[in-house]
Amino acid sequence: MAEDDRNTDLDGLGTRIRQAQEAGGFSKAPKNSADEPPNSALGLAFRVGIELVSAVAVGLGIGWLLDKWLDTKPWLMLVFIILGGCAGILNVYRMARGFGYAAGYQRDEKPTDDTDRQ
Repeated sequence: MAEDDRNTDLDGLGTRIRQAQEAGGFSKAPKNSADEPPNSALGLAFRVGIELVSAVAVGLGIGWLLDKWLDTKPWLMLVFIILGGCAGILNVYRMARGFGYAAGYQRDEKPTDDTDRQ
């Protein structure tokens, strides 16, 4: 019972805070949905760079640790650097594909519908 009263009080408090923010001219900034690309090309470039560098660094670290543990220097490190690079490129590809475009292609403006084909 007491817990229900607390939930009701918190809901009422949230409503009063929202009303006060709207009355004072304060509003939350609209959030970008996951489907929208970022507004900055520089932000996209940093993200691509970080994806590639971090994947190679993780591959380097795993390879170095395995080489040290199994005493197979430098073979596993080389293999995991290559695997890390491939993983980074795959992540960048997935990111570009998620934005709806890739190098040299434009985004489709209208969705294709299979019902039109006969």
